[in-house]
Amino acid sequence: MRTPVVILTVLASMALAGCNTVNRLSEIGSAPKMTPVENPVRRPEYQPVSMPMPRPAIAPRYANSLWRPGARAFLKDQRADEVGDIVTVVIEIADSAKLSNKSSRSRNNSEDADIPAIGGLETKLAKLLPNAVDPTNLIQFGSNTSNSGEGEIDRDEEISLKVAAIVTQTLPNKNLVILGRQEVRVNYEMRELLVTGVIRPEDIGSDNSVSYEKIAEARISYGGRGHISDVQQPRYGQQLFDVVFPF
Repeated sequence: MRTPVVILTVLASMALAGCNTVNRLSEIGSAPKMTPVENPVRRPEYQPVSMPMPRPAIAPRYANSLWRPGARAFLKDQRADEVGDIVTVVIEIADSAKLSNKSSRSRNNSEDADIPAIGGLETKLAKLLPNAVDPTNLIQFGSNTSNSGEGEIDRDEEISLKVAAIVTQTLPNKNLVILGRQEVRVNYEMRELLVTGVIRPEDIGSDNSVSYEKIAEARISYGGRGHISDVQQPRYGQQLFDVVFPF
């Protein structure tokens, strides 16, 4: 029974890792290939964003006025506001957290019960088991439980990056959906940065930049792939063993 399970497990792990394995084999002896520049909306994993929208409002018109509502320039607002426009996302993360937790619990329970008379049946029990039955101490329970736990988390992260993102969608309430991708290859290591989320046009600064903490539903990913990242990762068999092994 165990042999088919092992075979199916191995085949499943090979299927999951097959695509990435082929890519890694094709890059032996060469640097990782950069992703071609393309329309992010047409990528297979892209999905339009849908969110609750307020009631549409008609912007008032000001006759004899040289300024448009929300404009920051005399002739034209240079900030991103349409699909295809570019906005700079500033990522300045300096996050530090430390958590320590300790708990201990102990409990002792004990119960005794005696049944000196059970309608005369105690005499019958004494005859059947004269050395094992004592009606004055017929039932006795005891339990002892002790639990102790201790944990500590110490995290310190600092990221300082800037990336140009493209407006991929304009929501009915004028909010903008942005997506930015950046790839930097140094020797045989590729560093990848992905930023996506929803921003308000009012949060875009006069220099056409927006800070990361003003991005709603923000998804920020920074990592890499290449020879160094490959060596730092455990083998597929080890990863599968860590997931499947119950102990």
